[in-house]
Amino acid sequence: MRTTLSTLQKMRDDGEKIAMVTCYDASFAGVLESAGVDILLVGDSLGNVVQGEETTLPVSLDDMIYHTRCVVRGSNTAFIMADMPFGTSQITPEDTFQNAAELMAAGANMVKIEGGEIMSETVEFLIRRGIPVCAHIGLTPQSVHQLGGYKVQGESAHQAKQLMIDAVALEKAGASMLLMEVVPAALAKKITKRLSIPTAGIGAGVDCSAQVLVLYDMLGIYSGKKARFMKNFMTGAESIQVAVENYVKEVKAGRFPGPEHGF
Repeated sequence: MRTTLSTLQKMRDDGEKIAMVTCYDASFAGVLESAGVDILLVGDSLGNVVQGEETTLPVSLDDMIYHTRCVVRGSNTAFIMADMPFGTSQITPEDTFQNAAELMAAGANMVKIEGGEIMSETVEFLIRRGIPVCAHIGLTPQSVHQLGGYKVQGESAHQAKQLMIDAVALEKAGASMLLMEVVPAALAKKITKRLSIPTAGIGAGVDCSAQVLVLYDMLGIYSGKKARFMKNFMTGAESIQVAVENYVKEVKAGRFPGPEHGF
C-alpha cells in the first residue's frame, strides 16, 4: 500500500522528517523505496541529468508521463509526486487540469507546480477537482531566465515578505505541500512554522518537514555545476543502496542538511 497524503501530514504533525529524492526510472525507484525514501519526485530535472539539457524548459508533458509510469511500475509503497513541466500549468486552470489529469492517470499521487500567489487560482481549481498539489516557491527553475539565473531567493526584506505571502496564499488555496528551493534557512523556518502543511526544502535549511535532493547529485554522478546544498552520499558508502540509506538516516535525524548546505 502506498504512502498517502494523510500519512505525510501525520509525519509532519508528529515531527518526523520526510525523505524525498528525485527518481526517473523503475530500477532506481526500487532501490530508493527499499532504502526508506518516503517520496519519489519525478522531477523535470530529468531534462538536466537524463536528457543533458541546460535547463528544465525543454521537458515535455509526454516526457513526464513516460518517466512517471516507469517510477510507478518500479515501486510499491513510496508516494509519487510528478512535476508539471514548463508551459503546462502557466495557462488556464482548465487546461492545467487536463495536463495534471494525464500525470495522475500515469500513476502520480500528486503534481508539483512552480509559482507563487499568482498560481493560487489554478491550485484551487485542481484541488476542487481531486488533484493534490505541491506548490513550489523560491528558486523556480522554469523561471530561471526571468529570475536572472540560479540565485538565492528571499534575501531582501521585500522578497522575504513576498515568499511568505506566496506560501500562505498557496496553503489557503488548498496546496497539500509546499516546496522551497534555495531560500535562506531562517526564512524557510518561519514559513514552516506559519503553515500547517508539510514543507519540503532543497537548499532551504534543516527545519523544513521534508528534504529533497536530485538523485544524480546525491550519488555524485552529475557533471554539472555543484550547488552548495548538494552532498555526495556515495563518499564512504559501499553501494548505492547504502548511500541512499545514509541519506535517509541523516534526514530523519535532522543531521542533513547541515549549516554548510544552507544560505
